Amino acid sequence: MTLHRTPRRRTARRPRATSAGLVTGLLVTGLLTAPAQARSRTDATATPAAPTGTVARTVGDARFEPGPCPRTPEPVEELTGARCGTLTVPENRARPNGRTIRLGVAIVPATAATPKADPIVWLAGGPGDDAVFEAKLAVDGGLNRDRDVILMSQRGTYSAEPALLCPGIDRFGGRAVGLVYDAPSTGRLHVQATQACRDQLAGRGVDLGAYNDIESAADYEDLRTALGIERWNLFGISYGTHLALTSMRLHPEGLRSVGIDGILPPSTAGSAQTWSSARQGFDGLFKACAQQPACNERYPDLPATFERLVRDLEAEPVTTTVTLPGHDEPVKVVLDGGALVNWLTTATHVAPEVPRALDELAHGRPQRVARQWAGWKLNPKGVGVVSHGLAYGVFCGQWTPYESPEEALRGGQKAFPSFPRSVQAQAPQLTFLRPDCAVWNVPAAPRSIRDVTRGDIPTLALSGGFDSQTGADNGPYVARTLSRAKVVTVPYEPHVVFASSKCAQEVTVSFFDNPASPKTACLNGLKAPAFEIGP
Repeated sequence: MTLHRTPRRRTARRPRATSAGLVTGLLVTGLLTAPAQARSRTDATATPAAPTGTVARTVGDARFEPGPCPRTPEPVEELTGARCGTLTVPENRARPNGRTIRLGVAIVPATAATPKADPIVWLAGGPGDDAVFEAKLAVDGGLNRDRDVILMSQRGTYSAEPALLCPGIDRFGGRAVGLVYDAPSTGRLHVQATQACRDQLAGRGVDLGAYNDIESAADYEDLRTALGIERWNLFGISYGTHLALTSMRLHPEGLRSVGIDGILPPSTAGSAQTWSSARQGFDGLFKACAQQPACNERYPDLPATFERLVRDLEAEPVTTTVTLPGHDEPVKVVLDGGALVNWLTTATHVAPEVPRALDELAHGRPQRVARQWAGWKLNPKGVGVVSHGLAYGVFCGQWTPYESPEEALRGGQKAFPSFPRSVQAQAPQLTFLRPDCAVWNVPAAPRSIRDVTRGDIPTLALSGGFDSQTGADNGPYVARTLSRAKVVTVPYEPHVVFASSKCAQEVTVSFFDNPASPKTACLNGLKAPAFEIGP
């Protein structure tokens, strides 16, 4: 399995956190307890004017305490003025007398003088990203215009206690740019890093099987009742959509509406789905180039060029060196077929550069691709911030138990029949997933974790036309069983359109204003990016 960071066009192409991991491990019983209203105790007298998050309160086994804002690797200006605290919950609700964990909470106030009563809860991606880090993204997109925005560090993430971080895995991901990406020898080293991470966390007494969607969804429901909120809205990005759809199924009672962006359905998540998504995102980008005369003339038949490069590089990997900021010595980079597939999965975030980069690679100039690939993987800001414990919990408890190796391989063969089998066997973003899960060794979640989400909660299903991580066809897929869903695909945008598209932000904000009728007129004027044309 590989977790790495992706760039965003609207932030000057600086690398941004993304992950590939999901988590559920343990067949947890007794999650649905008595109604919270019958069990709550407020420790300070709340008045009608008391802002949300300023009163300590215990509800059942959960307790919210106002306090300092959660820690972050770098200062987050948007948390200035936030109301913060911690939610304490059982680590494993099947063990009520077991240990507890603490989750950081930040409530960014609405800019309106009179906020709406139903706040928006931000669910981060990954799995393994910390929502508190993403306050700027939520504020820049206007989510706190009329409503408070609540960000909680999902269990296991950076500002939670315990934080299930494994910087050794992150550092190996950087070193691996100098290795053949999908070679068995690389896989053995990857699994060794995973085993070391597991041993370290288990040695601290962490119940690894308790870091999953079932427990996380219950955490958010406990937060809602502990804060005294009758109804709220969810907005999930990437893996956060996976958690949102699970929450809709397990805890629908407090939900006014749900927005999901970069959709990952729990019922289909796995290797085959990532192959399908890659095919969709690549095809969207290649088609956009073909429709621009200058791009099509200079870079004809990009799909054939790309697939030929994958085959050629898998047979004979190319080794080069590049210089990177912050590195005194040149960095060795090996490009094989698997590395190129994973590079392109990320490079849809910098789509205008892709045709030129592939053409240069095809003509013996691999430096552009190598520099981007190494820069993303060796980004020092990506070390020690992702919760691999949460990521593997979802992957190994919710995905691999319900997708056979044969089904995973068929996904690659269906999406890219011309690829070598060695490439097809390692799905994008999920390299060496099965041997990693073998050493992670958590129990399978109940089969119901793969159930489709059904209901009538108003839902906005957002996707990007260039999304190669969670394909755009996931929007119509989840909408089939959600009677009040609105499906919106923003053309020419990569994974998580809210991060890169002003139009997507406008659609999202209007949806939370009026879930029955989001404003989508801005979609009509969108144009493809101008692709770079080399000499």
